Amino acid sequence: MMTISAILRARPGAEATLRAALLDVAAHVAANEPDTVGFFVSQDAGDPTRFTTYERFTDQAAMDRHNGSAAVARFFAIAQPILDGEVVLVTADEISAR
Repeated sequence: MMTISAILRARPGAEATLRAALLDVAAHVAANEPDTVGFFVSQDAGDPTRFTTYERFTDQAAMDRHNGSAAVARFFAIAQPILDGEVVLVTADEISAR
């Protein structure tokens, strides 16, 4: 299983826009990506400008399809101007899951 963890920070006042854009990607994943076995989005309880995603893919090809999708391209077109700093991204091989 391949995973991506991402931490994104919205500029103050842009939290709702980033949240909506992330949820649009999640809806696309649910409807169109059977090999994306998990796509979790969280908003920090103590800092509403900070969001985290945790994404699980059956294999590298599934991850590549997701990352190359029109939904991800739309997300970054919306998010890029409202991000506060760089996205922290960790791509990994999942070694344990419950």
